[in-house]
Amino acid sequence: MNMQQMMIQAQKMQRELKKALDELAKQEFTVSKSGAVTVTMMGDGSLKSIEIDDDAFDAENKEMVQDLLVLAVNELQEKIEAAKEEVNERITGSRAGFGAF
Repeated sequence: MNMQQMMIQAQKMQRELKKALDELAKQEFTVSKSGAVTVTMMGDGSLKSIEIDDDAFDAENKEMVQDLLVLAVNELQEKIEAAKEEVNERITGSRAGFGAF
């Protein structure tokens, strides 16, 4: 493969990767913890919603709810990162995407 063909292939992969990551950014990821909290994030990492069960609205549950929210957000971030890595690997052959070259 000559240099020009390699450049064309790389540009094609970049377009495919951008399209796939744009689609991922529009995807919703949801995690529920103990039925007390449900958090939804978009694939771009933006927070879409937080739902707290009415039964969790008790002053005695405040710390638990806060902890569950932190756990849910962290789990969502991990899910989104794993999804991005899967997209990168599928298109570029590397979980790091073009950053690995």
